[in-house]
Amino acid sequence: MLSSPWARFYSNSCCLCCHVRTGTIILGVWYLIINSVVLLILLSALTDPDQYHLTSAELGGEFEFMDDANMCIATAISLLMILICAMATYGAYKQHAAWIIPFFCYQIFDFALNTLVAISVLVYPSTIQDYLRQLPNNFPYKEEIMSVNPTCLVVIILLFISIILAFKGYLISCVWNCYRYINSRNNSDVLVYITTNDTAVLLPPYDDPANGAAKDPPPPYVSA
Repeated sequence: MLSSPWARFYSNSCCLCCHVRTGTIILGVWYLIINSVVLLILLSALTDPDQYHLTSAELGGEFEFMDDANMCIATAISLLMILICAMATYGAYKQHAAWIIPFFCYQIFDFALNTLVAISVLVYPSTIQDYLRQLPNNFPYKEEIMSVNPTCLVVIILLFISIILAFKGYLISCVWNCYRYINSRNNSDVLVYITTNDTAVLLPPYDDPANGAAKDPPPPYVSA
């Protein structure tokens, strides 16, 4: 029996120890906690701007760390992420496959951005040195990082990004398998409901194979 190539990557296990539904719930709760902490930091920064506001002199550049417009945008993004993570957690817990789709789309978008970063580092390796020069002078280990051989630094960064991409790809497969599991389970429940509530009626003529003669049909019955 032939199967699609995507079916080879389908599995109900996650992290080799738990179900994909449980893994999706844990992942949604983890993202929910992280974005809630980020939201609290942003709200505290909005209420007390002087605590998180760094001038251009402190940064050693010609830009500011965070202005009010960027803070509002970051707060809105955090609220949206909290909503998406809450929907994914609820959808996996209540087995509503459609609620998981926004979180899955976010994972694909995040994976695509990290892939573009890796491609840009590979194509334009000099951008790493330019980015390091723009960092503040009091940035931790700035001089040590800049003293590393540029080729070795590019290889280390690409290796680090590759590990992150592999991990994100595995999480994407877990959420996708959870979506498929819930979707197939709901479809099978509908089929079972239709089968158990189907009405079968025997119509004449009804031939008895043993006697070879026609008989009166039995009364209609409902299959259980």
